[in-house]
Amino acid sequence: MEDPEAIDRGRFKEGEKLPSEAELVEHYGVSRMTVRNAFSVLQGEGLVHAEHGRGVFVRPRPPVRRLASDRFARRHREQGKSAFIVEADAVGGHPTVDSLEVKQEKANQDVSTRLGSVRRVLARRRRYLLDGRPVEFATSYLPLDIAFGTQIAEPNPGPGGIYARLEELGHQLDHFEEEIRARMPSPTEVKTLQLAAGVPVIHLIRTAFDTAGRAVEVCDTVMAADAYVLSYQLPAT
Repeated sequence: MEDPEAIDRGRFKEGEKLPSEAELVEHYGVSRMTVRNAFSVLQGEGLVHAEHGRGVFVRPRPPVRRLASDRFARRHREQGKSAFIVEADAVGGHPTVDSLEVKQEKANQDVSTRLGSVRRVLARRRRYLLDGRPVEFATSYLPLDIAFGTQIAEPNPGPGGIYARLEELGHQLDHFEEEIRARMPSPTEVKTLQLAAGVPVIHLIRTAFDTAGRAVEVCDTVMAADAYVLSYQLPAT
């Protein structure tokens, strides 16, 4: 039977139809149930999808993007690039943002604690697409005393994104803290990211601190795990 490595090695291309159950039964001399179980494994790993009446096809996957440790470097902001644009440029992809929502709201307990017991925040929600495919969605929470009435509260925060605007407002960024875990997606996340069966998500929560030690943003991000590789450089001293 064909295994997932046959797809990973490129024997079957994205969008290509796999041999039918009958063809595989005849070729490998196995039972129809064995073939169906094999297809089930491939679907469970998010490698293929079935179309009723047409067959089983290799699922298109977005280009893998590396979450590099320097994606928030100041030099990128000075060039007018947000982190997502930096990552997309690295793989030659076309980045877009949709489902944008900007509003004031009460901070939940976790966000409030991370931001130093603030009660209300400006929330910026958006979905990111690479070459038209959803790869992540994120919500940034910023203290109202910083963001209210600024370009950060506008749908388009301008070149370099909200971090460039924060620094223009006098909050020079010093460092970021990230918490990362992998898990299976909720039904809403499956729909939002158009995930195939069996594809997990990466849940990342990042807190940005300025040079005064104040937490100036919390970003809650959910990413399609098959679209990313985490790549970090860590000092050894």
